[in-house]
Amino acid sequence: MTKTRPNILFIFTDQQSASMMSCAGNRYVNTPAMDSIAERGVRFERAYCANPMCVPSRFSLLTGHLGSDIGLLNNADKHIEVVSEDITENALGWRLQAAGYKTAYGGKVHLPKNLSPKDLGFEVISEDERDGLARSCVDFLSQSHEQPFLLSASFVNPHDICHLAIRDFAETELEKELSRSERIELKEVDRALQFPEGVSRDAFFAWHCPPLPENFEIQQDEPEAIRLMQARSPFKAKTRANYSEEQWRLHRWAYARLTERVDEQIGQVLKALDDNGLTKSTLVVFSSDHGDMDASHHMEHKTAFYDEASRIPLLVAGAGVTHKNVVNTHLVSNGLDLLPTFCDAAGANLPKGLRGSSLLPILREEPLTSWREVLPVESEMGQMIVSRRYKYMLHFEGEHREQLIDLLTDPGETRNAVNDPENKAILADLRTKFADAFPNNPVT
Repeated sequence: MTKTRPNILFIFTDQQSASMMSCAGNRYVNTPAMDSIAERGVRFERAYCANPMCVPSRFSLLTGHLGSDIGLLNNADKHIEVVSEDITENALGWRLQAAGYKTAYGGKVHLPKNLSPKDLGFEVISEDERDGLARSCVDFLSQSHEQPFLLSASFVNPHDICHLAIRDFAETELEKELSRSERIELKEVDRALQFPEGVSRDAFFAWHCPPLPENFEIQQDEPEAIRLMQARSPFKAKTRANYSEEQWRLHRWAYARLTERVDEQIGQVLKALDDNGLTKSTLVVFSSDHGDMDASHHMEHKTAFYDEASRIPLLVAGAGVTHKNVVNTHLVSNGLDLLPTFCDAAGANLPKGLRGSSLLPILREEPLTSWREVLPVESEMGQMIVSRRYKYMLHFEGEHREQLIDLLTDPGETRNAVNDPENKAILADLRTKFADAFPNNPVT
C-alpha cells in the first residue's frame, strides 16, 4: 500500500516574490532549479500567502489555519500563551505520521512561541538554514526508506535582503544588532552586492542591474495604514524617503543574487532526489512564506497587501501530476491549500474546519465542480480578499481604509479605485464577499 503513495518533498524559501524566478519571465534572475520544477509540472500564477509576514504565514503553512484563528497577525507573539491541541495535534506532521509517513523538517522555523516542528509532528534533521540544510536533505534522501516520507526543507534566502535597509538606517537596539557586519546575513548581502567580474560601473547599471519597476511610484490614495506600519519600524520609513534610484536598483540586484543563491541549494536537493531514483515517486512542491516589495511603491520588506509582498511562487511537479509546463490561474493559498493537498496525496484524514482545498484535482486534470471565488489574505494592517479580477482591502486604521484594485486595468496597483462611480456595484459585491470571508470583522 505504501508503495502507491508518493513521497512528498516540500521546499520553501523566505521572502521570495512570485516574480522572482526566470520561469515567471524575470530576465534579471536565473533560477534553473525552480524552473525545472515548473517545466515538469504546474506553476500557479495566482497563488497568495495567508499573511505577508513570516510567523503567521509559516503557522498557516504547517497547520492550514489562518493566523487570526489564534490571534496572530504579525511576528509579535507574546500574547499567545498556548496554541490549542485541536490545531497542533492536527498539524501537517502529525496528520502524515498517522497515515504512515516518516516526517522530517530542516531549516528555518520562525513559528509562534512555544511551537516547534517537533510539536507539529516532525523529526528535525537540521537547524541550519543554508548550505548545511541542503547537505542534510541530500543525506536524508540518500537513506533507505521503508515508508513514504514527507521532507520539509525551509531555506532562509532570499530573506537576507532584509538586512540591507536595516544596516543603512538602523535605530533601535534590535536593528543595530541585526546590522552587525559579522552576521552571516550581512556577509551574504555584501557578496550579493558585488558587480560581475570585469564589468565597469557604467556598464553594470546600463546592462546588468535591474531597472526600477514600472510601479515604482507610491500609489495614489495609498492607505495611511502603510505609513503607520512603517513608522513602527523607522528604518522602513527612512528607506522609503531617502533611498536614491541607484540604491533601489542595487537593492533589486542583491535580491536577485540572493534568490539565485537559494536556487543553487535547492538544486542540490533536487539532484539528490534524482540520483537516488526518487524523482518519479515523489511529489515536489516549492513555495515561499511571502514576498518582498522589491522597490515597488518605494518599498522593501513585506507586510503590505501589494502583490509583490503577498503573491508567492507555487510550483508542483512529480508523482500524480499529469500537467507538464502548465501555468494555472486558479486562486490558490499556500497557507490554506497545501495541507489539504498533502493529506489528499498521502491518503491521510483531513482535519475538520479547514478553509483550504486539495490541489490534486487541478494537478491531475480532473474536472472541478467548483472553486473559490475569492481568496482571503490578512495582515497586521487589515484584511483582503482577492478575486479573479479585483483586490478589496479593509485596513484597521488611518485614512483610505478601503482599497479597491482592478488588476485587469491596473496590474501594477498604482491607484485606489474605491471611489470610481463605475465600480459601485462591484464594490458592493466585494464588501459582501469580504464580510463572508472575515465574519469576525465585517465592514462597518
